[in-house]
Amino acid sequence: MTWGWPHLAVLALGSYALKVTGLLALGSRELSARITRLLALLPAALFGALIVISAFGDERSLVFDARTAGLAVAGLAVWRRANFVVVVVAAAAATATVRALS
Repeated sequence: MTWGWPHLAVLALGSYALKVTGLLALGSRELSARITRLLALLPAALFGALIVISAFGDERSLVFDARTAGLAVAGLAVWRRANFVVVVVAAAAATATVRALS
């Protein structure tokens, strides 16, 4: 199935409608501190889930390939507090090396 501009427009309108619904439902009420902290963590969790799905998922199976090596190197570089550009270049180099060798 190919996705085109009409699909993108429907998704954008749906996103805005959902946001407006939340604003109307809450009104001027404040969220509790616990919910606010939880909502602040949500984007990081979703981003992490997207990384795992794209790195290890292939249709309905679990895959360990060159992307796994790139993700491991990126994780190591982040753990060592490397610059963002260094993280991206190191991960790309590791992925390219594994693909070239296999």
